[in-house]
Amino acid sequence: MDSRVALALLITSSFALAPAPILAEQAQSPKDPNERICEKQAVIGSRLATRKVCATRAEWEEKRRLDKETIDGAQRAANGPCQTVNTHSGAAAC
Repeated sequence: MDSRVALALLITSSFALAPAPILAEQAQSPKDPNERICEKQAVIGSRLATRKVCATRAEWEEKRRLDKETIDGAQRAANGPCQTVNTHSGAAAC
């Protein structure tokens, strides 16, 4: 019986030390779409060079959306049927 009590105390004390859950209001605070955000991006062809790119939160979101659409379109095209490419014989080149 003593080991059960010790186990119960251990379990309840671990719940007491756990961090409080974040409230829904705190987690979804409205963010200003006109806020300017800057990111450092690596320069293609260089291991060390970076450049600073600044845009509004709405512009970054639009860029991410367009990038996702481009990737989705390329993946759909890659899984499609084989298409004829301009070859000398006119045969399909997959």
